[in-house]
Amino acid sequence: MSYRIMLVEDEKNLRSVIKLNLELEGYEVKQFSDSTVAWDKFAGARYSLLILDIMLPGMDGLELCRNIRKVDKNTPILFLTARGSAEDRINGLKIGADDYLVKPFHLEELLLRVKALLKRSSGIANGEGLEEYSFGENHINFRNYEIRTPVIESQQISKKEIDLLKLLIENKNTVVPRELILERVWGYDNSPASRTVDNYMVTFRKYFELDPKRPRYFYSVRGVGYKFSDREPDE
Repeated sequence: MSYRIMLVEDEKNLRSVIKLNLELEGYEVKQFSDSTVAWDKFAGARYSLLILDIMLPGMDGLELCRNIRKVDKNTPILFLTARGSAEDRINGLKIGADDYLVKPFHLEELLLRVKALLKRSSGIANGEGLEEYSFGENHINFRNYEIRTPVIESQQISKKEIDLLKLLIENKNTVVPRELILERVWGYDNSPASRTVDNYMVTFRKYFELDPKRPRYFYSVRGVGYKFSDREPDE
């Protein structure tokens, strides 16, 4: 599938680096340095993802996001900005952004977040919102928070566990950055220590892995994030 990305960033060198690396990943990128021009070009165009700076000439990125959300509720929006306070992040997410990455950032993390957002939005567009999911001999019912495994006949788990499972499974076989998990599952105003996520992964291995010390499905990627995989071991 071909993805088309709008990149709105007024810093020329950074814009060029981001555009090049997105194109190396196979994405089509339309770049703009001015938000007013970007807004004019948005009408009638079809994009898979929007990457917006906040401090821009013309209207700022927040106003651009508000305008876009008035006519488009679904296309994912990622803020990429130097404004990194908790208040800034919360505000950005409240007005309609799907993700928020603070400068300076690791390019690999940006690419992972882009991939995760595109994969998630493609699933929603195709009517693939998860209600139930099975892997191996395990089954999860997201509607009633119930799991069944070879050693658990039926057990209800917490909403946080369900939310984290859903995020990982919706992005299966892809590393989900730690910060993205904290934003999506816990929210900026109530983020736990990152060790909390590690503890959840330990719990998932106890639930779903035949040998928790040699995980088959749930992985921690040191320094980056976490991954759910349902691939066969020799894939």
